Amino acid sequence: MATEVATMAENSTAVRKAAAECCRSGPGYATPLAAMSGPREKLIYVTAVYTGTGRERPDYLATVDVDPSSPTFCSVIHRLPMPYIGDELHHSGWNSCSSCHGDPSAARRYLVLPSLISGRIYAIDTKANPRAPSLHKVVEPEEIVAKTGLAFPHTAHCLASGEILVSCLGDKDGNHKGNGFLLLDSEFNVKSRWEKPGNSPLYGYDFWYQPRHKTMISTSWGAPAAFSKGFDLQHVSEGLYGRHLHVYSWPEGELKQILDLGNTGLLPLEIRFLHDPSKDTGFVGSALSSNMIRFFKNKDETWSHEVVISVEPLKVRNWILPEMPGLITDFLISLDDRFLYFVNWLHGDIRQYSIEDPGNPQLTGQVWAGGLLQKGSPVLAVGEDGKTFQFDVPGIKGHRLRGGPQMIQLSLDGKRLYATNSLFSAWDRQFYPELVERGSHIVQIDVDTDKGGMAINPNFFVDFGAEPDGPSLAHEMRYPGGDCTSDIWI
Repeated sequence: MATEVATMAENSTAVRKAAAECCRSGPGYATPLAAMSGPREKLIYVTAVYTGTGRERPDYLATVDVDPSSPTFCSVIHRLPMPYIGDELHHSGWNSCSSCHGDPSAARRYLVLPSLISGRIYAIDTKANPRAPSLHKVVEPEEIVAKTGLAFPHTAHCLASGEILVSCLGDKDGNHKGNGFLLLDSEFNVKSRWEKPGNSPLYGYDFWYQPRHKTMISTSWGAPAAFSKGFDLQHVSEGLYGRHLHVYSWPEGELKQILDLGNTGLLPLEIRFLHDPSKDTGFVGSALSSNMIRFFKNKDETWSHEVVISVEPLKVRNWILPEMPGLITDFLISLDDRFLYFVNWLHGDIRQYSIEDPGNPQLTGQVWAGGLLQKGSPVLAVGEDGKTFQFDVPGIKGHRLRGGPQMIQLSLDGKRLYATNSLFSAWDRQFYPELVERGSHIVQIDVDTDKGGMAINPNFFVDFGAEPDGPSLAHEMRYPGGDCTSDIWI
């Protein structure tokens, strides 16, 4: 009897261990819909830039308290300065995300910060103290150039293998023909280029992969030698900016197809597949043409595209051109694939569209959160009747909104949309000099996820114009637990 009891106890222990092992998981969530039930965000990590502002200070990673119950709500509670000056921190990514959810050994610990101008890549440890991250490792540009020939790193995505893929926009001299994709191992060592030899994109910028369809698609900004000096329309006609999507086999890295978007797709920047990994469609925002373009797979396994939203340019007075494009610089998709949000950095509005029919988006919300055409600006829009007009932009907690809405991030449940207003220091100085002088801010948009609709939250304002070392430029935002623009499901 004692032996039977002992055997039963051993079996019970084995079952418990097996169950515990079965229930263990890696970072993120099993599905996008599961992510929507994740905890409310309490912190946001924000890249903050001094490069290009005239202030000789290093860029830094800001930790912002967004917990309404906290005594430090709506404030920067920690600043991690980089060890060098002149980086231009821009976009960011994680060492592990929901693509590694099935790997119990993986952990979302390191935030990856590519430096667009200096070429450095920083790995930031957010696990030891999430409220006060620390520098873990610096990948020096000399090593990247020596091993791959790549420079101007931009977008970082984690892979299910534990490796990190980074798009690079040019060679060390800023020539776009030297661009491609950098592969780092899990310890942030430089491995190689990801794409096969001779399969580099025409231009580089953003990318997104959809493993079930064995596809990665990348976009195209322009030659760093051109965009780093500010925007010159002449450079577009000279072929220094892109208008293409590059379709790669995944994970092999063979360039299978180039989609020429033509004049309807000038400067295609951010790209997102639908979050549902079974879907073979997504969107890309064309900045200069101000179109949202849907891409989709055909029955013969090739890919096509179509314009599904157009933002018409506005006739204006007192500006550098007689017409002003909206300039779609960022967009995202809610985790349930119901809504698409995008910004018009020059016009100043943020839009919400229902995309339950991806080929026929419907406008469901719009707010004005800055822009060159807000009341009080010297720039005037001109209507068809010849009368001039401007847009009402509310002040928040006594602050007039500066610049135009630029990078956006959505809460997991889809109910709060955060927006910064800095694009890139050289372009900020050109189009919004006040932004460089007085600094950035973060605002929050309350979202109706039932019927659609948005409203600016009058009680939320994070002022990067009041930073201890002077006004800085706030760009991309990340939550410690992941978000809808960094996580990919497989």
